[in-house]
Amino acid sequence: MPGSWNGIWLRLFSMRALIHLHPQDNVAVAARRLAAGETLTTDRGMLRVVEPVPMGHKVALVDLACDSPVVKYGQTIGFAAQPIRAGQWVHCHNVVLRDFDRDPKPCSAVPPPPEPIRDRTFLGYRRPSGRVGTRNYIAVISNVNCSASVAKFIARRFDAEALKPYPAVDGVVAFTHGGGCGMPYRGTAHEMLNRTLAGIARHPNIGGYLLVGLGCEQGALGYLVESQQLIPPEWLRAGADRTNGPIPVLSIQDLGGTTRTVEAGVRAVARLLPQVNEARREPVPASEIVLATECGGSDGNSGISANPALGYAADKLVACGGTVILSETTEIYGAEHLLTRRAVSPEVAQKLLDRIAWWKWYTGIFGAELDNNPSVGNKEGGLTTIVEKSLGAIAKGGTTALVDVYEYAEPVRAKGFVVMDTPGYDPPSVTGMVAGGANVVVFTTGRGSCFGCKPAPSIKVATNTPMFLRMEEDMDINAGTILEGTETVAEVGERIFDEILAVASGKRTKSEVLSIGDEEFVPWLVGPVL
Repeated sequence: MPGSWNGIWLRLFSMRALIHLHPQDNVAVAARRLAAGETLTTDRGMLRVVEPVPMGHKVALVDLACDSPVVKYGQTIGFAAQPIRAGQWVHCHNVVLRDFDRDPKPCSAVPPPPEPIRDRTFLGYRRPSGRVGTRNYIAVISNVNCSASVAKFIARRFDAEALKPYPAVDGVVAFTHGGGCGMPYRGTAHEMLNRTLAGIARHPNIGGYLLVGLGCEQGALGYLVESQQLIPPEWLRAGADRTNGPIPVLSIQDLGGTTRTVEAGVRAVARLLPQVNEARREPVPASEIVLATECGGSDGNSGISANPALGYAADKLVACGGTVILSETTEIYGAEHLLTRRAVSPEVAQKLLDRIAWWKWYTGIFGAELDNNPSVGNKEGGLTTIVEKSLGAIAKGGTTALVDVYEYAEPVRAKGFVVMDTPGYDPPSVTGMVAGGANVVVFTTGRGSCFGCKPAPSIKVATNTPMFLRMEEDMDINAGTILEGTETVAEVGERIFDEILAVASGKRTKSEVLSIGDEEFVPWLVGPVL
């Protein structure tokens, strides 16, 4: 074992040392750890490294005066807080971010439609709604935290042994959360939660579902099913025994407590199982994929390797007629001008700008700033400011035109590249996209995120080889080969695209093999808890 790690170290040390991303950049990114005193060849001549620079971090290519812009990706990511010498480590200790003009120029750089790709398919579940699933789950959906335990008790009764007679059913999953009450009735938080729960109920990866509530909660089951049109209105008026209707709605208080509700739920799921098991995969065009893109545990390599490679795959999916969702509005901030210029209309551009303005207002209420977004781990991985993080993050969405902007968990109906307003925190961000209809997730990570999100399979892409080798049981694809120079962004992007189709056809991701994904359903709720 020590010998193998020594071989890994030698391989990494022999990699190219610096990555210079754009001709205008005055910093480069360390492709490996740089030692003080090293002399490196750059496209601007010889560079002597002044101090140790960790992998993924930035080194100055030229002398920077105090207040000079620090430029990466051809964009300003911050300003020198003090004089910085060529060869010096550039990070939080000597860089600050302040407001500066980023002209949005709406619709000024709308790219032409990509050349259509019509021959790519996958094996999916065609649902009566016309949408296509990539998995076939039964959902036990709790509308309030007070019914969360009961929902879990019901789902746990259907373990692998119990599901053996139903090989086409991927599992019975409890969707629970910490909200559902203590909020204004029909207020913002209530409507967001309703959209999220209804999005799971209607999701093409869900073959059948039941709803479980307490009975006195603010997020009332009746309002959920009626306002979201989950079941026919005539059935709502049909009578008290809703467990015999087409979709079971269970109230703990009405049914007489925990045990009786669990048994009623178990009977309801048992009735659903034969029906859900009848679903069969069939060839469908790749245009039926709705892809959620997410980056978590990002590092300084994210915007160089995994995110651009995912962006390449995203462009290819759009060319197939599919849909790609970029989210994490707090990680678009600072790069929004690059998206508004690609917007297909001024109205779409303004939607995005309005969401950025809302986030500035919302964070200000709590005395926070959007530049607080890079986490401790992000900064340890080389990300200095939110602008730098955002410029790398939006690469996940590719280069095609921005066709629409959606509210959190709003059903995504457009084809092409879209944005959904979500927080940067991974669980609620992915929850919103999945509730909006995403049937596959690609999750890029530099620090190493162990993420799954049922009912959608989550493909994890490592930004660098050391982390991939350290956490290989969690990572599906290694994009660190881009840093090593053994693969191009396009080559890794092709691998990601092929993996999306394979996973959509039923190939299990690493998170699915590890049974990760039951706890990551986290609806985003705004406003006070009353």
